[in-house]
Amino acid sequence: MPATLIRHPVSEGPDVVVCVHHERQGDRLWVRFVVEGDVDAIRWPAPKPGGREDRLWEHTCFEVFVTTSDGYREFNLSPSHQWASYRFNGYRMGMTDAPEGVRDLAPDLASDMFAMEAHIDLPPNAGKLALSTVIVAHDGSKSYWALTHPGETPDFHHPASFILDLTEPA
Repeated sequence: MPATLIRHPVSEGPDVVVCVHHERQGDRLWVRFVVEGDVDAIRWPAPKPGGREDRLWEHTCFEVFVTTSDGYREFNLSPSHQWASYRFNGYRMGMTDAPEGVRDLAPDLASDMFAMEAHIDLPPNAGKLALSTVIVAHDGSKSYWALTHPGETPDFHHPASFILDLTEPA
């Protein structure tokens, strides 16, 4: 069953629906973000050679957050074919590059739909999952999408955002 992301009430942007399919596959997480609706109103990053890149969240970007026993990880997936992974040892504290990577980043754009899937290396002791998206429109407006929005302003790092369980059954 896909998880449907909700637009934060303070954000504006294109008339779209964002869903995320996800499945834990051992030490990896498979995700497929699907944006349906007025995808022509979205400013999509230009394709680039794949690989690690910082500051992807400043553009249209898909994000995955995973709690660990020592903090949490943030993964950014860009339609440009680039990705990033960061380790945090507390709420927005101690950000460093994480050793976990992203594989098989595959975007697919159609007239009324955009989809992107990837395999993410999970950190040891992966616990809870948060999913989010930043969408930038051609007019420069940004909309912020997540499973839940616990605060008055968009904050994908908020501890109450981690609501899906990733622990493997015993």
